[in-house]
Parts: sequence; structure tokens; C-alpha cells
Amino acid sequence: MRMSRAARQHRIEQILERHQVSSQAQLVELLAESGVEATQATVSRDLEEIGAVKVRAAGGESIYAVPDLPKDRVAPEEHLRRVLGDWVVEVGFSANLVVVRTPPGSAHVVASALDRAGLTEVLGTVAGDDTLMVIATEHVGGAALANRISALAGL
Repeated sequence: MRMSRAARQHRIEQILERHQVSSQAQLVELLAESGVEATQATVSRDLEEIGAVKVRAAGGESIYAVPDLPKDRVAPEEHLRRVLGDWVVEVGFSANLVVVRTPPGSAHVVASALDRAGLTEVLGTVAGDDTLMVIATEHVGGAALANRISALAGL
């Protein structure tokens, strides 16, 4: 079965949590077992995009893992720009709320990137399937934050 990039990457993260995956070929096989078609080239890009790294497991074998990103660790603005540019299709606002539209299944990717970006004008995010709400701090307001998000997304 073909699925969106975001859904496939989420499935990869789940597999890496449950299995000790030592190669991209093994990951392609595990994806296929769960009904997901992907090439090794696609898996390679996905691993890079989700930040997977090779770590030493007990016994010395190298396996893929996705390191936890501590809440207080800020993602670089370049990462935010890339995520917003790839996934944001529309931005609107009202008062101190910003509504961001994405392709189906992608809102959580954008919300997570905004949460990790450490933008002082963002109070928080709530993500659905293809829409997320970003709450702007009172001193900034929705219009200014919507303009910033739009600019970062290249809209």
C-alpha cells in the first residue's frame, strides 16, 4: 500500500521503537510486512528526515534509533523553514489564532516543528489531520504570527 510521506515516516518510527533494525534493507522488509511499499532510496531519505541515527545496541550491533528531542531543545530555523515549505498550503488567522492547512495526515508534522522551534510568539499548537491551530501570544496576535508562518513557508 502507498501512503503519505508523513504516515510512512510515522510507521518507520514505530518500527524502530519495536525492532532492532540494523540496515535499510531490513527496514524495507519490515515495512513490506506491515503492508507499506517503499524503496531503499525512499527509506534512506525518510531516515534522514526523521533524524534517525545509528547507535550501538547491547551486544555491540549498530541499529537505527530516533533520538528523543527534549522539549527545551530548540530546532534550527532552517528545519522549521523546510518543514513549513514542504507541508503548509494555506495560512489564515483570527484574533490570536492562526489556522494552518496541510495535506491530509501532515498537520502533526508542522505542529511538532512549530512547537520545537521555540518561537516566542507561539503559545502552543493543536493538530488534527490536515489542519492545525496555532495560538499566538497576546502581545503578538494572530495577524503577525500568520504573516511570519506564511513567510517561513514561502507563501
